[in-house]
Amino acid sequence: MRIYREKDYDAMSRRAAHVMAAEIIHRPDCVLGLATGSTPIGMYKQLIEWNKAGDITFKEVRTVNLDEYKGLSPEHDQGYRYFMQKQLFDHVDILPENTRVPDGLAADADAECAAYDAYIRSLGGIDLQLLGLGHNGHIGFNEPADVFVTPTHVVDLAESTIDANARFFATRDDVPKQAISMGIGAIMGAKKVLLAASGAEKADAILGSICGAITPRCPGSVLQLHPNVVVVVDEAAGSKLKAAGVSVCG
Repeated sequence: MRIYREKDYDAMSRRAAHVMAAEIIHRPDCVLGLATGSTPIGMYKQLIEWNKAGDITFKEVRTVNLDEYKGLSPEHDQGYRYFMQKQLFDHVDILPENTRVPDGLAADADAECAAYDAYIRSLGGIDLQLLGLGHNGHIGFNEPADVFVTPTHVVDLAESTIDANARFFATRDDVPKQAISMGIGAIMGAKKVLLAASGAEKADAILGSICGAITPRCPGSVLQLHPNVVVVVDEAAGSKLKAAGVSVCG
């Protein structure tokens, strides 16, 4: 596990963008696992700039997203398909048919989950998986639980996750209570993982994920078992690492 601690959110975003751009340049037809939320927005902006400048191209890239709220349409302004279109896809030269987000409106959610895993397998797995990190240590929408859930599955969102996401909706009651999330199996099956986090409110989750006990009560901790993980944090999110004796770059 290689850990970069950058000065602030912008520097963290540039570092994360460099990691993803390197993957695209090295393997133009790579499979990228993508994430949503506030953390990757700066990284996506940097990738858009490089794409428009001709430094990178998404023409052969395939993408799969981590998750989607159950019950939200692709056009819903808080849905994750909508997010990806507005924050990345609409601004780069990626082919629409090469992007996939779980279908939050699927009539048979279990069948959608199985089909999603089958699609990832058909691509040969994920080359680089981007992850954010929840306050409670969740990755994707894999919430703290008694066991690690391997396949893509329907998740009952934790109250803390609903609280954290309520700022994006008109009221807390509008936040969906379930989501479809890529499971730990596909995440851990990625050839490389990029974990990004910013803000002091993520410091405990980063500490637990990097050097805490490996437990499904902190889903991010499973990344300690992955052979190729790059962690990029800002100073606030990485503020507890030095005292814990964790070696960082930057």
